[in-house]
Amino acid sequence: MERQADGRVAVVTGAAQSIGQAFAVRLAQDGHRVAIADVQPADATVAMIEEAGGQAFSAVCDIASAESVAGFAEQVREHYGRCDVLVAAAGIYPVQEFSQVTWEDWRHVLSVNVDSLFHLTKAFLPGMVQHGWGRIIAVSSTTFHTGTPRFVAYTTSKAGVIGFVRALATEVGESGVTVNSIAPSLVRTEGTLAGPQGPLGWFEHTRELQAIKRTQEPRDLVGAISFFASDDSAFITGQTLPVDGGLSRV
Repeated sequence: MERQADGRVAVVTGAAQSIGQAFAVRLAQDGHRVAIADVQPADATVAMIEEAGGQAFSAVCDIASAESVAGFAEQVREHYGRCDVLVAAAGIYPVQEFSQVTWEDWRHVLSVNVDSLFHLTKAFLPGMVQHGWGRIIAVSSTTFHTGTPRFVAYTTSKAGVIGFVRALATEVGESGVTVNSIAPSLVRTEGTLAGPQGPLGWFEHTRELQAIKRTQEPRDLVGAISFFASDDSAFITGQTLPVDGGLSRV
């Protein structure tokens, strides 16, 4: 494994599989010690990292729960002593016509996709400020730019992520902490393949709208995460970077 991060600690949510797993593995390759929070066991991701010579541990954590996040944060401190990089990758994306969305559906999406960012940042930002260095990286979506139908709750939640990033970056800019997000397009994962995106033809439709004519995969996102987690991004904050094959031009 390459060693660039000098043993810094990266917390990654939703890394039991798919996009989060790709993030965790790449950050471990960069030299981070990795802590994974997921509602599902992430043993496979930990094994991948350890087999390649890295360090990782995982814990079952409901990121929508302040108590669960606080318990996970304590485990991170026990294992590694601190968190240097927070990657908030976990999220849910139900495909629903707005007429079918209930208040309970709405609150569930906002709780998992936005409230979790509040809980995680509350848990780990103070340590970053204390040490004078930190990286917070959230995952938004290009649905914010495209207004994709059947995603009103999801798109609203990702708009909240972008607003959170912009505002928090201003508050902590003098503390050595940067706050950024990446905005993927439709990514081929276990979840999207099992959902209605395939039968609806969204993969083909999205691919044709992109400048790069292929379907996005998790590996297409890891370079941006690696960059935002590094010293090379020290003068970039409050930004949302579309990583979408040229689907959106913002």
